[in-house]
Amino acid sequence: MKDNQAKYPQLRFKGFTDPWEQRKLSDFSKTTYGGGTPKTAVTEYWDGNIPWIQSSNLTVDDVQEVNLDKFITDDAIKNSAAKLIPANSIAIVTRVGVGKLTLMKQEFATSQDFLSLSELHVDEQFGLYSIYKLLQKELNNIQGTSIKGMTKADLLTKDIMIPVEKDEQIKIGSFFKQLDHLITLHQRKLAKLKELKQGYLQKLFPENGSKFPQLRFAGFADAWEQRKVSELADRYDNLRVPITASERVAGETPYYGANGIQDYVERFTHNGEFVLVAEDGANDLQNYPVQYVDGKVWVNNHAHVLQAKEERVDNKFLTNALKHTNIEPYLVGGGRAKLNADVMMKINFKVPTLPEQVQIGKFFDNLDHLITLHQRKLEKLQELKKGYLQKMFC
Repeated sequence: MKDNQAKYPQLRFKGFTDPWEQRKLSDFSKTTYGGGTPKTAVTEYWDGNIPWIQSSNLTVDDVQEVNLDKFITDDAIKNSAAKLIPANSIAIVTRVGVGKLTLMKQEFATSQDFLSLSELHVDEQFGLYSIYKLLQKELNNIQGTSIKGMTKADLLTKDIMIPVEKDEQIKIGSFFKQLDHLITLHQRKLAKLKELKQGYLQKLFPENGSKFPQLRFAGFADAWEQRKVSELADRYDNLRVPITASERVAGETPYYGANGIQDYVERFTHNGEFVLVAEDGANDLQNYPVQYVDGKVWVNNHAHVLQAKEERVDNKFLTNALKHTNIEPYLVGGGRAKLNADVMMKINFKVPTLPEQVQIGKFFDNLDHLITLHQRKLEKLQELKKGYLQKMFC
């Protein structure tokens, strides 16, 4: 019964009912190619028009995207192990960066870390995604420790189920190509929004000792004043309670650590508007973790808890002012850099009047909300892709 079920995917396009058949990856193409690297010291080899790709030019998530940044000459091909590979070939990383692959629409060459399949016997897009699914499955079983990889000979012996009808292959390949295109569009939108936010952080806050930002809301003209965190906010670290994962009781309250929400638990440690600043364990020292929270939260001992003093500063403005501040010079320690509480309270930056703070805080709050919406859409699309990969392939 299981063998019979393995011949049919869970989800199919209408009109297709025939069982799928098992093939070796070697059956996918008439010809295979390895790769090589021309001598980097010979600059003339690297001034051509033949795309030469290495693992870093590809990503695991998007098999359609290739960052072409190196081009070699015919002489480079003649005088090295690099091969001129025909257009419409699938290039698969077999060493550093296993799991990456792409379909090259033009003639190209690769580093020695690739196996390329040419003169395909399957629909090119179907072949691309069926191999992608195979590699995701194999990632936990590949050889090597510091450099994971698989031999080209071993890869070619892998079994893959395929539809006998070419039309079904074409529909499946086209479906995933369109889905990846949609995911890429959302990734670009999200990246642009994040860049936009960074730009506004630069322009809505004073730079280089100035008391005036480059960009202001209408009606505000006063100079900004220098203030320490201790003048603007109270600290409520004393209410923090760390709980090990095994001791947490599942609930609806977000459980915060240095880098944001780690879990959801019962009860809470803080209730209200707060600004959480990583104490130690920050995952990005250049973009230091600072969170605005509102409502019931549970905070462990890896994040400082600040609350704006009324009539002094707006919590949302304080959040973005700290995000705009370079925290790294204030950190101590080595591998696990720490922001001591006393040091944090002495950090100083310029602040405007409270009404202008509120305007700036609301602006960034709306922008963050938009970024979060796009992030969730992207995550849903990525999860959708994973689900379809499971259901539309045997």
